Amino acid sequence: MPIYEYRCPACSHEFELLVRSSTVPSCPQCGAGEPERLVSRIAPHGQTAGKLALARRAAAKEGHFSHYSAGERAKVLK
Repeated sequence: MPIYEYRCPACSHEFELLVRSSTVPSCPQCGAGEPERLVSRIAPHGQTAGKLALARRAAAKEGHFSHYSAGERAKVLK
């Protein structure tokens, strides 16, 4: 069963449900029975690179990369 994203035309509430393709869900907020199926996003915008960079900078401040040479640290902290 795939996860589908829906929008309720009555209350404009957007929600995701795990339903069979033949099942017609109702809106969890207002109970309307005819929600519009939306084209779901493929993947959210990535935040991993920024989080890794922050973690690397914090580790460098704490001396976790002290065994690396200056050139190696410059490569790692990019």
